[in-house]
Amino acid sequence: QVQLVESGGGLVQPGGSLRLSCAASGSISQYAMGWYRQAPGKQRELVARVLSSGSTVHADSVKGRFTISRDNAKNTVYLQMNSLKPEDTAVYYCSAAFGWGSPHSWGQGTQVTVSS
Repeated sequence: QVQLVESGGGLVQPGGSLRLSCAASGSISQYAMGWYRQAPGKQRELVARVLSSGSTVHADSVKGRFTISRDNAKNTVYLQMNSLKPEDTAVYYCSAAFGWGSPHSWGQGTQVTVSS
């Protein structure tokens, strides 16, 4: 397991952009890394995932707007979020997993608020 620390959240106007970062305490090269989000009163949902191979998957709700990437040399995962909408408002969590398995490590979360 690794410790994960998210950063980069904040308040942004609709149509704006943010880049979230997730720094790991150790090597992430063998893990599938993911971003999840949880809005008030809703279940946590997968936003995007990048496998150790580099293959990615994005939720339909964010396709074309969000991009997940990883830098194994820096033990860091990113989520570039463009064209943000109010419905993107949530706490965003970073995760680590083996392959397509359930995450075994979670960050503490970072708040993203999209509002005018």
